[in-house]
Amino acid sequence: MIGRRREIAALDRLLDRAAAGVGGALVIVGPPGSGKSALADAAGGSAHRRGLPVTRTITDTGTGARLVVLDDLDPAATAADLDRLVASGAAVVATTVAPGGPGPYLHLAPLTEADLAAVLPGLPAGAVHAVWLLTAGWPGPALDLAASLPGGAGEDAVVEVALAAPSRGEFLVLDMALIRLLEEAASRALPPEVRARVLVRLARELLGDPSAATRRRELVDEAVRLARDTGEPGTTAEVLDGRLHALWDPAAADERLSTASQIVDLARRAGNALLERRGLFWRFIALAEGGDLDAAEAALVAYARAGERDGDPEAGVVALSRHAVLALVRGRLEAAEALIAEVSQAGRRIGLADTDRLTATLAGRLATLRGDAASQVEPLRELSRKLPGHFFEVTAARALAESGRVAEALLDVERLLPALLRGAGPRWVGAVADLALVASYGAAPAASQALYDALAPHAGRLVVWGGANTITGPVDDYLGRLAAHLGRRDEAAAHFDRAIAQEERLGALPWLASTLAARGRPGDVGRARTIADGLGLPAPRGLAAAPPASGPPAVAHRDTAAGNTWRLRRDGNDWVLEAGAEQARLRDMRGLHHLRILLANPGREISALDLVAGGAGLVAAPPEPVLDATARLAYRRRLDDLAQQLDSADRSGDVQRAATLTAERSALLAELRRAAGLGGRPRRQSAEAERARVNATRALRTLLERVEPYAPIAAAHLRASLHTGTHFRYQPAAGGPTSWQV
Repeated sequence: MIGRRREIAALDRLLDRAAAGVGGALVIVGPPGSGKSALADAAGGSAHRRGLPVTRTITDTGTGARLVVLDDLDPAATAADLDRLVASGAAVVATTVAPGGPGPYLHLAPLTEADLAAVLPGLPAGAVHAVWLLTAGWPGPALDLAASLPGGAGEDAVVEVALAAPSRGEFLVLDMALIRLLEEAASRALPPEVRARVLVRLARELLGDPSAATRRRELVDEAVRLARDTGEPGTTAEVLDGRLHALWDPAAADERLSTASQIVDLARRAGNALLERRGLFWRFIALAEGGDLDAAEAALVAYARAGERDGDPEAGVVALSRHAVLALVRGRLEAAEALIAEVSQAGRRIGLADTDRLTATLAGRLATLRGDAASQVEPLRELSRKLPGHFFEVTAARALAESGRVAEALLDVERLLPALLRGAGPRWVGAVADLALVASYGAAPAASQALYDALAPHAGRLVVWGGANTITGPVDDYLGRLAAHLGRRDEAAAHFDRAIAQEERLGALPWLASTLAARGRPGDVGRARTIADGLGLPAPRGLAAAPPASGPPAVAHRDTAAGNTWRLRRDGNDWVLEAGAEQARLRDMRGLHHLRILLANPGREISALDLVAGGAGLVAAPPEPVLDATARLAYRRRLDDLAQQLDSADRSGDVQRAATLTAERSALLAELRRAAGLGGRPRRQSAEAERARVNATRALRTLLERVEPYAPIAAAHLRASLHTGTHFRYQPAAGGPTSWQV
């Protein structure tokens, strides 16, 4: 019980009270290896010395002074359970990894370095320091690590352990204890080959810190220089592998492939089987990025066989997970589901730290393909809070959009775009593609163009995330969606054609169905539905509204089969607009009443007065001339005067004055033409009718501005279909519903 004086004292007080007839409880909280069970056992020994009986079940029905030990407290246990035991006179000592149930709690802290030295007698001070740094002072992990140290580990153990210890963190999760140990090792004077290995490992472990990009680059540059100077193939292979991990340059797919070959060659020369496997895995990733999935699969098989040869169970689990990814790409969903279950079982069996995240990613992708993107939103948001700076919130925005909550997702485009454009790392290309998909549903042109520019250098490749634990389609598909949204239809068509050719070559049926629906040529939608039906997937969604190169907004092709009915209905004091997958809830406003009348009378001309009155029958006052006789006479006299002044200016050569007079004359003539009716008779207008026209037009324009963020497709259709003036009309444009319910 070294370093646990405070805890022992608390347990003694609890037992003394129990011996005096007063029950009590104490819940010991700490991570695995913190010594909770040892303390509970020590409490049991202390109780025996006091003559108190000890039981170990929450169903204890005894009475009087005794100790009840509940190691690994059942999460289902309640405060009432502990209260019952305490009321019967028992001292209750329970242990748990995390608080959340009944208390009171006794939180354990790591041991100090001095206490750890007492726990590890005979270990040199340097080795104790290394163990303390790497385990943060928790006694269980410290004892395990000390037992695994080679017999010669002494004062240089900090460097030795820093290079040999496995990372205990999941992908992108910082292992702060290991980083602290590596920082200590890097601060020492080391031989060049050792320093190179320490620096590149430190850079690799810092990948989870988005703010450390510059430092990672500096560490890697120095490590590569030192490794190349040594000429040792093993050191160079290790540093090249670490560089690929630490930097994850999105633009370096070709370099990744060539570097992977270098790592394999150098590792074989050095006789390092682990580095050879890493090189084979990098080859798989790079080939997948380049779109050659057949070659990538062959590289994956070679990696798995190398793992079997070398007795590496982790390689087998990683290979299984990537086979699941390839099954998802090709639409073999039942096979993917079986592989995901196998990955989960095998990963837990060997203690792979990333097992839960890995299987959650695969299962989430499968759920999204099957139409359940909504279930992924909250898990992704939780990951974004746990791992800020790695763009999980961007993927959550895509899940929002794919689940039909387009308006919420579009808000995230403006919110997340600046940080995304400044970013890099293993998730960057995938995150840009995700936000591009969201933007294609109706983001501002500037944001969509910025995303297009960020993705364009990667055209022709696949969107591969990190270590290829997710692949989400051809880059050209996303570029095509953005180009279509921006109104560049020829450019969009070229991107879609390239994406479809790539998908057909790869046999990537879910992607193919999605891209066909987005391209929307005659026959594409039907073919997309046939593929989706064959795979058991929901019908893929087509493009959102996209403005043409010029002219008024238009709506991209949508299927208008029977049953495609949009609705505008009252819901209490609000209105609800339902347009396919889009839905907007709107506060009551004048424009909604106007829109309801127009939608109920498609193709019919309705005067502005009737529209604002809510129906026909409003009688207007007799119209007044736009210009009365006096005004028209004054205009003509001024025109005659201007004609004389223009003659004078022309004769004198006064060009500037002539231009001023000409401009005034043109303005007067335009006003007279506006005021003239048929046969030159004075045009008449009703003041009420003109006010009705202005007010109704403004109300409808305001309404569409409110609708657009929540239902961009519906807003674009209405803009193309509503005709305003002295008479208003809803003339359905192509791409809208077959009918409205109002």
